[in-house]
Amino acid sequence: MKQHPRFRGPSLLLLAIVHVLLFAANLAVTAALRHGAPFINPFAPAEAVRAFFMQNPSATRISSFFLFGSAVPFGLFAVTTVSWLRFLKVRAAGVNITFFGGLTATFALILSGLSGWIVSLPDIAASAPLAKAIYFFSFLSGGVAYAVGFGLLAAGVSVTSYFTRLLPRWLVALGMIVAVAGEFSSLSLIAYQANFLIPITRYLGFIWMLLVAVNLTRNRRPEQVQQ
Repeated sequence: MKQHPRFRGPSLLLLAIVHVLLFAANLAVTAALRHGAPFINPFAPAEAVRAFFMQNPSATRISSFFLFGSAVPFGLFAVTTVSWLRFLKVRAAGVNITFFGGLTATFALILSGLSGWIVSLPDIAASAPLAKAIYFFSFLSGGVAYAVGFGLLAAGVSVTSYFTRLLPRWLVALGMIVAVAGEFSSLSLIAYQANFLIPITRYLGFIWMLLVAVNLTRNRRPEQVQQ
């Protein structure tokens, strides 16, 4: 009896769920431990940024820990998705674009988490200009850099899946919306108003990740893929 090859690797769905939960923990900790203090925008005056981080070191440090931690399952999700595409005999530039976008978003989260942790240190937070500069770096890394990388990942998977029919058309369309929002979020570097595209990329991207994890791995065999 002929044995069908089986994919050997971590569960895409489990990785997506863990990533979402860790990111949610980052938000929950920030809200719970800052004791009602309003969220500070990096565009606020340097003295206001300094005061926020001086008053909320624990919230900043723990939330940064969870943000940093969320990068690990995200990175594993990205490389496992690439492995699935290769397992399904996909040979297209979209596979490499997926890999590049996934690593870009992963390292952006890592840098955002680490720099956020650094600004929680009293000696760093005590300097208003330094605190604001590091906070801006964390904000940009976890915001626009992450969104652009995520957009590339979504584009790579979606375009490839469109031509190989690996995913439903509606899910491909959702992925392209995430991709477009992610890439156009780069406009926030010259126009602050474009920042609204970052949460669209992130939260719509969470839904897309979960759906891709379910659909990409559902009863697929290499010989079923149409090149």
